[in-house]
Amino acid sequence: MVYLYQGSDTMIKKRILLKLSGEALSGSKDNGIDFERVIEIAKEVKVCLDMGFSFGIVVGGGNFWRGKANDFMERQTSDYIGMLATTMNALALQDAFRQIDVPVRVETAIEMRKVAEFYLREKCEKHLEKGRVVIFGCGTGNPFFSTDTAAALRAAEINADILGKATNVDGIYDKDPKKYKDAKLIKEATYNEVLNKKLKVMDLTAITLCMEEEIPIIVFNINKPGMLKQALITDDIGSIVK
Repeated sequence: MVYLYQGSDTMIKKRILLKLSGEALSGSKDNGIDFERVIEIAKEVKVCLDMGFSFGIVVGGGNFWRGKANDFMERQTSDYIGMLATTMNALALQDAFRQIDVPVRVETAIEMRKVAEFYLREKCEKHLEKGRVVIFGCGTGNPFFSTDTAAALRAAEINADILGKATNVDGIYDKDPKKYKDAKLIKEATYNEVLNKKLKVMDLTAITLCMEEEIPIIVFNINKPGMLKQALITDDIGSIVK
């Protein structure tokens, strides 16, 4: 799928942009942060770091905030609240990495000097080269753009080899597997197939950017232990868009 190995032992080092939804960090809770789950995710990333992978992570904020509070709220206000939610998740994830002795930095697209570094591509690149995990908060820093689009943008900026979309289902389906028992898993699709068939992978802006930059997207279930590693080194886990 992503050809991470040459022979049986020699790995080609890969830079991964991992997109984590806010819901992935809430675990069994309806909302908020399940810190035990956050540490579990951090440990899964550490396994991959120890194998030689490099990680940037974009976090969503859906466990705290989803859309406008009412019909009268401006979209811009709603989106900025969502950006603050992603920062809370980024800080929680940073703390989890520090607890397991993984070097990490949070960089936000909106300046917050007291809590995180302001995102600069050059500074981010230095962190990645030193083996640090970089967590991106605040999406793109602009309203009207999703964290999916932020993930595609950051993947392009850091020259990621792969964009990993961590979800709560096993991959891409032809229809919602939670609603339809006969939903079929699609193991592989092209960018154009995703766009034309309106498959629910990422929003159209994110898919288009990945297509233009030729960044493959792996979609997998983060709720199953060990799936991050397996999705990166085998063809058997999840779905791929390329």
